[in-house]
Amino acid sequence: MTPSSEIRISDLIIPKFWGVFNDEEHTHKILTSGRAGTKSSEAAIETVFKIVQGVNGCAVVIRKRHNKLRKTVYKEIKRAIKRLSLDERLFKITVSPMEVTFLENGNTIYFTGSDNTDDTKGIIDESKPIRLVMIDEVNEFFEQGEGEDELQNIEATFVRGNDEGFQMLYLYNPPKNPNAPVVQWTRKMEQRPDTIHVHVDYRDVPEAWIGKKLLESAEILRQIDERQWRWLWLGLSIGVDELIYYMFGGKNVARTKEDAFPLIGVGVDYGQQNATTYQAAGLNMAKHRLEGLAEYYHSGRESGTQKSPSRYAEDFVAFLDGLHEAYRCSSFYVFIDPSAAGLAEEIKRAIHGCGYSVRLRDAQNDVALGISRVQKLLTFGMLTVSPEQENARREFGLYEYDRKSIERGREKPVKAEDHCMDAIRYLVMGLWPKLKYYLPAQGKEEENEEAEGTI
Repeated sequence: MTPSSEIRISDLIIPKFWGVFNDEEHTHKILTSGRAGTKSSEAAIETVFKIVQGVNGCAVVIRKRHNKLRKTVYKEIKRAIKRLSLDERLFKITVSPMEVTFLENGNTIYFTGSDNTDDTKGIIDESKPIRLVMIDEVNEFFEQGEGEDELQNIEATFVRGNDEGFQMLYLYNPPKNPNAPVVQWTRKMEQRPDTIHVHVDYRDVPEAWIGKKLLESAEILRQIDERQWRWLWLGLSIGVDELIYYMFGGKNVARTKEDAFPLIGVGVDYGQQNATTYQAAGLNMAKHRLEGLAEYYHSGRESGTQKSPSRYAEDFVAFLDGLHEAYRCSSFYVFIDPSAAGLAEEIKRAIHGCGYSVRLRDAQNDVALGISRVQKLLTFGMLTVSPEQENARREFGLYEYDRKSIERGREKPVKAEDHCMDAIRYLVMGLWPKLKYYLPAQGKEEENEEAEGTI
């Protein structure tokens, strides 16, 4: 039984992908796009389609990290089975191990991460050759792994014994930086006669497939930040501004009009000689935004006065007392610099017996992801700072990427004038489980990120 007898593949994938779906000439097929380009759908449909054919051969689907498999590519493969109008009872679908086997011929789709070389070597099928290797989010192999060397090792592992019919399928959304290693690798691969590269964007996809809400979200971003739209939605490597929060402007500076907040978040960045800062914002659930309220800022180096962790903890309680009184808030979520264990312990002792609830958590310190989320909130006017947050306002205009790191394709922020920026990033990351639902539309990018927990 095959899907081709019941439906047409051309009804399931966009015309720009028809050629690459049917391609048997090239060993390496690279699919890139912006958001909603449907490349993941094409790859999953192609993978399932190939294992249900009469050809003796299996497929391997790879992400850099094991913990991202189930909610992304594994879920997409199961969705492809339904799109191909195949009954799931025709397959043996398991989670541990994560495999999808077509019962009629025994062909299997294996899922694996690439945390180390043994991950891929351990799934070589001695009885059936691997005909297709699909690698999702290829950029992760350059950001978190060994890049081109790792991809070549994966190819060498599975190409053995496959003189004919073996193919590698690569998927990723291009990063902003045209100097990024994955972009350079793609340019290099394009020079090879055994490689085909197809790039698409949401405009190539029928409106009925992606929905009006997603199209509206794209149009909103195009109107307020066309440059960001070209990267996020068109998948173009537009280049990286040295100024990280170039979108910060007048719309992001406002004194709240609310006199009460059910929830206030505080980001804490700690330094001994460097500055220690507490950045507070209220979650305005009615207006779907995070409104800056107040800041605490003390630099031992600049003031000439050092403070102990216990003294900072006393100041922290006074800071919360002020917010509690001003905004009648009895629920505080505090996200603290994960390297400040000593201060965290002092704060735990200091807040004991307060007349309000304080939940203290280690901040998530993924810098790149945190910056991306702050940028989104700023772009859509969902994050404001109060005029009283003078140091935060100053740093928004100074926080930059190191120029040399941009040229190397691995942009890193300059470690100066960044204490408030770190604290606000901690705050946004901590409250993201609520904030993400306020964005104009929920695209694949958010869906595929790992669950950050609930508040």
